[in-house]
Amino acid sequence: MIRKTYIHFFKTLSDPTKLDIIKTLREGPKSVLELSSKLKLEQSRASHNLRKLNELGFVTVTPNGKQRIYDIDKKTILPLLKIIDGHVDVYYKHYCRCKGNAKKERWEGKGEL
Repeated sequence: MIRKTYIHFFKTLSDPTKLDIIKTLREGPKSVLELSSKLKLEQSRASHNLRKLNELGFVTVTPNGKQRIYDIDKKTILPLLKIIDGHVDVYYKHYCRCKGNAKKERWEGKGEL
């Protein structure tokens, strides 16, 4: 059971759309409309991915009138991502010897590994 749970967890983190949503939410809370606009996704696709991320505890949802505001889970997921960032900086230097803006682009998937 634990193996399947780990696989499911890491598949979620490796999904490009979900990862883009997580990366964008690191900047701050956003509505579905803001996310779909920023990521150039159909609103239904953004909603579907956000629903899954919420079910799995990656994001939190706060009702705000007719909108639902999504945020990265600050208790577990944000600290975990910071640990992953540190791990990548230490152990994946040989994949990208870039700095500054090039390093940022690596995270955004624009730069080369």
